[in-house]
This record gives sequence, structure tokens and C-alpha cells, in this order.
Amino acid sequence: MLSTLFTNDVRQTMDQFRRSVDQMFDNFYGQSLPVGSTASGDRTWTFSPVVELGWNDQYLNLRAILPGVAEKDVHVSVQNNQLVIEGERKAPEGFDKNAFTQMAYGKFYTALNLPTGLDVDHVSCHLQNGILDIQVPIMEASKPKQIKIQTGEDRKSTRLNSSHITI
Repeated sequence: MLSTLFTNDVRQTMDQFRRSVDQMFDNFYGQSLPVGSTASGDRTWTFSPVVELGWNDQYLNLRAILPGVAEKDVHVSVQNNQLVIEGERKAPEGFDKNAFTQMAYGKFYTALNLPTGLDVDHVSCHLQNGILDIQVPIMEASKPKQIKIQTGEDRKSTRLNSSHITI
């Protein structure tokens, strides 16, 4: 699971770096193509939401930061053992292209690889005040089990007599 977390962290860091470089060139050379756009004008996605996660004995807990996003504008699904969060953050009414913002508006998308041992049929989501909380239950078979350690006093040792071994 840690390798998955590391991979996602690297991907998010690279996305953030790419957005910073794009913004720098936008400031020097005027508006370029929107992030996630192609030269033909097809717009796929604009940004990846910030995601954090942690776990306990019962659940993998994920939190996506989505300020200003309504419940109807976000979709969560599990596809090919990936948790997919996608949707759209709409610009406020009256917000035109001459405004300054450091917030990203438009379509967003992120896909997180889920570790094995999760019950993806019982994922729950809750969106409140721009925070999307997601809980994925851990299957009983994947939970840690305590194993009793036996001492030498409980078992009799078996001794081999080297004179009875033939080769």
C-alpha cells in the first residue's frame, strides 16, 4: 500500500509542477491552451483535486478537497481497482476572464490505485463544506490477526541420535 501512496504522491507533485510551469508561461507569453486541452480544442480535465488518506483497523479513509463543488457536480466510482473522483468546479456567477484567481475551475479528475483487501462494494461518501470524505471498508480476511507465541516449555523437543542415521 505504501508503494501506491508514493506513486500517487509523485504523480500529484508532477501535476502541481506542470501547472506551475504552465502558469509561468501564461504570465510571460499570454494565455496558452488550458491544462488538459488539446490543440483541436477538446477539453478533457483541468486539475486534480488535493487528496489525503489514512487508515485504521476498519477503513481506508480518503479526503478530497473540493471547495465550491456541489454534490451533483462530483462523481465517485471504483473501476479496475481504482477509486475515481471526477467532476466539475464551476466558476462563480459574474466571474469573467478578466478576474484574477489562484483557484482552478473546470473539470477535475483523479484516480487512486486501491490496495488489495478492501471491500469496494461498500464504499461510502459524504460531501460537506467542500470536503469529500470517502470510507472504504477493510475486508475481515485482510485485518491483522494476533498469533499466539508458544514457549519451549509447552512442547517436548525431539533429539536425533547421530548413531541411528545411515547414509
